[in-house]
Amino acid sequence: MLEIDIVTLRGEFVVEARFTADRGITALFGPSGSGKTTILSAIAGVVRPRQGQIKLDGRVLYDSAANIDIAPEHRRIGTVFQDRRLFPHLSVEGNLLFGYNQLAPNLRTQKPTDVIAMLELLPFLDRKPMSLSGGEQQRVAIGRALLMSPQLLLMDEPLASLDARRKAEILPYLERLRDQVSLPILYVSHDEREVARLAKRTIAVADGRVAEGRA
Repeated sequence: MLEIDIVTLRGEFVVEARFTADRGITALFGPSGSGKTTILSAIAGVVRPRQGQIKLDGRVLYDSAANIDIAPEHRRIGTVFQDRRLFPHLSVEGNLLFGYNQLAPNLRTQKPTDVIAMLELLPFLDRKPMSLSGGEQQRVAIGRALLMSPQLLLMDEPLASLDARRKAEILPYLERLRDQVSLPILYVSHDEREVARLAKRTIAVADGRVAEGRA
């Protein structure tokens, strides 16, 4: 479980976030510029909050009072961005296994064969990312994040760059991810239909403030 209670400054913009997120998809829903990505960045360790605490499965990732700030690479958090950020010189298989091969065997909680099957990536393993559609690339990005064996998955507007057809193609895979992977997933979006279809819980974000949403 993710537990967050922080205040973060981005210039003069104040973002306050206090909520928990359990297994399944919890959506942070709100307009652009409301503070959603800032919250994700603070959880990932890319942005340092001004004060507060972040805990993941009981492990303190950030605590201003105790001067604890775990480095991003040690937080056991996977991130999926809307622009995918795949390595163009590597094959799909190389992208999927890039982080997995750097993990100690005792830290590996996801099997490549299972992730490849769930996301139906077997036909693409020898191909380069640029030969794939946007939706196929996003499936590779999700698979790569999962094979880092994270304790939390952050998804920042993962469908925002896709057209309606590609969104329709990838949504079933996100539902499969939600239903088959036992992880808390924090999903940022401003698309109400997308959130309604995927999230078991929605937290509204507006003007740098969050409100407990509907289950």
